[in-house]
Amino acid sequence: MNGWILAAAVEIGGAGTAALWGVTTGAPGRRVVAQNMTTSALCPALLLLSQGYGRPAYVDLALLLALLGPIGTLVFARLLSDELERERPSAWGLTWTAAALSAVVVAAVCVPTGPGRAMVKLLVIGALLITGNVIASRALSGGFQEVRGG
Repeated sequence: MNGWILAAAVEIGGAGTAALWGVTTGAPGRRVVAQNMTTSALCPALLLLSQGYGRPAYVDLALLLALLGPIGTLVFARLLSDELERERPSAWGLTWTAAALSAVVVAAVCVPTGPGRAMVKLLVIGALLITGNVIASRALSGGFQEVRGG
């Protein structure tokens, strides 16, 4: 086991457990926020595992997850707009913590990757992950009335 795999295990253990707890308990608003945070927990872990095992295919999975995770959250926000209107979930602290974690992981994985196409893909993943989760969190907290059905 190297440091990359250990970091992924710690990240999955902490953030993954918290996201799983949130998805399985609480009101629908809390569950949707936790579902959004699941993307933020798994995508950086895939990048760390890709570096640890030397498997570039994991980066492709992270790219797919960074693209589709926030889109799924927006779909849930639209479908559950009535329930979310009553409680207005907010997780800005979690969102910015997850964004910082994503930025740190992407930067750490970019260093050994070096300049080239692989680094550009990592930077695109980081940008998609951070902006997607910020937009999804804003939609969940009522920032986009057209998404919430208003």
